[in-house]
Amino acid sequence: MAASMRFAVCRSLNYFSRKSVNSVSVFRRSGHLYVQKGPWLNYQRSIQTCSCLLSQQEAAVDSDYHTIIKDTEKPQGNAEKLEFQAETRMLLDIVAKSLYSDKEVFVRELISNASDALEKLRHAQLSSAETGVSLDTPHEIHIATDKQSRIFTIQDTGIGMTKEEMISCLGTIARSGSKAFLEEVKKNESTSCAVNKIIGQFGVGFYSTFMVADRVEVYSKPHTPGSKAHKWVSDGSGSYEIMEAEGVQPGTKIVAHLKSDCREFADESTIKDIIQKYSNFVGSPIYVNGKRANSVQAVWLMDPKEATPEIHNEFFRYIANSYDLPRYTLHYKTDSPINLRCLLYVPEGKPGLFEMSRELEVGVALYSQRVLIRSKADILPKWLRFVRGVVDSEDIPLNLSRELLQDSALIRKISTMITNKMLRFLLEQLKKDEKNYEKFHEDYGIFLKEGILSIGDQVQKEDIAKLLLFESSVQPEGKKISLSDYVSRMKEGQKDIYFLAAPSRHLAEMSPYFEAVKQKDVEVLFCYEPYDELVLFQLRQFDFKNITSVEKEMRREKEDASVDDLGENALPKDAAENLMKWLSTTLGPKVHKIIVTKRLSNHPCLISVEEMSAARHYVRTTLHTMSEEQRYKILEPTLELNLSHPIIKKMNAIRSDNPKLAELLAHQVFDAAMVSAGLVDDPRKVTTNLNDLLVLLLEKH
Repeated sequence: MAASMRFAVCRSLNYFSRKSVNSVSVFRRSGHLYVQKGPWLNYQRSIQTCSCLLSQQEAAVDSDYHTIIKDTEKPQGNAEKLEFQAETRMLLDIVAKSLYSDKEVFVRELISNASDALEKLRHAQLSSAETGVSLDTPHEIHIATDKQSRIFTIQDTGIGMTKEEMISCLGTIARSGSKAFLEEVKKNESTSCAVNKIIGQFGVGFYSTFMVADRVEVYSKPHTPGSKAHKWVSDGSGSYEIMEAEGVQPGTKIVAHLKSDCREFADESTIKDIIQKYSNFVGSPIYVNGKRANSVQAVWLMDPKEATPEIHNEFFRYIANSYDLPRYTLHYKTDSPINLRCLLYVPEGKPGLFEMSRELEVGVALYSQRVLIRSKADILPKWLRFVRGVVDSEDIPLNLSRELLQDSALIRKISTMITNKMLRFLLEQLKKDEKNYEKFHEDYGIFLKEGILSIGDQVQKEDIAKLLLFESSVQPEGKKISLSDYVSRMKEGQKDIYFLAAPSRHLAEMSPYFEAVKQKDVEVLFCYEPYDELVLFQLRQFDFKNITSVEKEMRREKEDASVDDLGENALPKDAAENLMKWLSTTLGPKVHKIIVTKRLSNHPCLISVEEMSAARHYVRTTLHTMSEEQRYKILEPTLELNLSHPIIKKMNAIRSDNPKLAELLAHQVFDAAMVSAGLVDDPRKVTTNLNDLLVLLLEKH
């Protein structure tokens, strides 16, 4: 026990005695001594108790304290000095200096090794009739830190090693005792609880200790009766010594004498932070300086039916570092075709600016056998970065340092499996509780739309599209429907899903394009966000139906309208032809073509171009950098005139009487039509002409 702990125990005992209040009592539990507040003990008895505890180096000021680490190990006899092979020496240098990205991972590796030793012990205990291993041995990992002496100690109660095993496993890099154990178990038994819990794979984790230590001592003793204990020691320079030892507890103890620039790894709070980051869910209890350090349950490994909402709420707050609750919880496991344990959450709160950024890594942690591999892994696609949770799989191929993923084809397969499962889950939520889902769509629908824009697979695009909601021309304002709902109501013979882009429902219903298709009596989806139109344009099809903008449909159905058959209210043929020629001259390069239409009644005109959706996107992203003449040349807008509208008639009437006013009116009508079409990146550009028009009109009053 460290001197600071001795002082703390004695001070606590002395304090309770002097104050004449509840003092302390000493009791033994599971072979360990404890000190806690209790019935009165006189001062002398307290001092005796303190001395007794200090002599056994097991003490605490409350019942939570528990440690097995003692300084009783002593080497015996002469040390046998062995050399690493030349290749092994070079590999040791690589492992210690280049393999791992962060020095702190040595704690993860040593804990993982200790966990494996405990699983091997568990396996031996199940076969205790043959091995003679006691069933009463607890499964624990203990860590002690001494910052003043720069010592990090980790001890487990695991299976322990013989001299031959220490030479084989510690004297040879890349020989994994855990891997050999697994192969033996699988050869002799069809199933074993240890098979799915062994972490080690490569046999290099132990050597990460030399990143931070200039000398490493290992004490180990097997649990089998009559086994001898041994000490292994090396400075990592190319040789090691091994000798017998006494006072060694069954299991393995590693003492790392830290380098001067690695003193922080002898700090208790630093070690606890590393455990919380990497090894918080290791199945066996981990104690740091006598205090339990891993208290959070690995909820994703529980049976989904046994995990209550309260458990999920607490676990979500832990992994998300948030006070929110999960909006949706997807908890499932599968063993075929790939072993997966998944626990995914959709947060209740709205996404923040960081979640919106595509640069943010997906907030799903990747574990392998309860040990953290990456806190934010690329298991899910970027557009699902709002999801929080854990994915654990023993089938995930890792590189040597267990920090990076290998086999990209398998990773893609896992990603596809989880993504498809998430999409099916969200679709179930839509069908189960539409009101709650609408709130989710309001907050996170932008990510689903990003998914359609970012992937190329049409099948997955349509799977995502099933989750999108839009307002519709046949539904009351505020009521949203899915594309599947739209398709289910399509009339016989209708082959297209129609949509219209507008900033609001009022502008959509007042749009000249909506007016133009009203007579077809078809349902139209309203897209209020600029990117909605681009999403549907990229989607192109849904359930074997084409997705078509109303502008494209209107342009596709060519009218046979001419100046000869526009009805009594329209301009006469001669006047109409002259007006169209005059407009063509007046508007100049702005207009590509001028035609007449019978589809309008409430609007004087409209603008049509090829692929209106793409044109609008082009205007927002590219055309604003070009001159006005260049823009109109690329867009080639067609002006469709309603020759029955009062504005068109009045414009024709004043062409001779007030040519300046008629010219201003012609430009204003055209500009207004371009704004309605969404082909003006900044509507303020048309206000100059409007002001001139108003000044001229007001001069008459």
